[in-house]
Amino acid sequence: MADLAGMAQSLVLDMTRAGKMVATAESCTGGLIAATITEIPGSSAVLDRGFVTYSNEAKEEMIGVSVATLQAHGAVSRETAVEMAEGALARSKSDYAVSVTGIAGPDGGTVEKPVGLVHMALARRNGATEHTELRFDDLGRAYIREATVKKALEALIKAL
Repeated sequence: MADLAGMAQSLVLDMTRAGKMVATAESCTGGLIAATITEIPGSSAVLDRGFVTYSNEAKEEMIGVSVATLQAHGAVSRETAVEMAEGALARSKSDYAVSVTGIAGPDGGTVEKPVGLVHMALARRNGATEHTELRFDDLGRAYIREATVKKALEALIKAL
């Protein structure tokens, strides 16, 4: 796996230089994106807040994901990821918000939504929200979560 600490350091430096802040809305990673960023000294200048919204209720209450979206599309969906990112952005002072929701396994997968499926969204203040569907091989829970963190950090670095 790529050097997550190096990626997080690049993100913190780039965002500090740009005067930008980020928020995270995490389900399947359980806070690992925010934790990876906060390993870097100076990260308090760029990480405004992180929302760990593992349950549907947390998604609804903390970041405003609609019940209708969850009922129609499920927690692991493009629609939920987009609402998570936009909700985190609306409830923070951040310029960017990244969200992830997926199935890290080993259980919970279906034919339509297999283990390793992750939906990620990146919302920008005064800009469009981007969605990315990630499909990782079922190489274990730790691998899927770490690979998701890597993709989230890449998306934030690219967004700058």
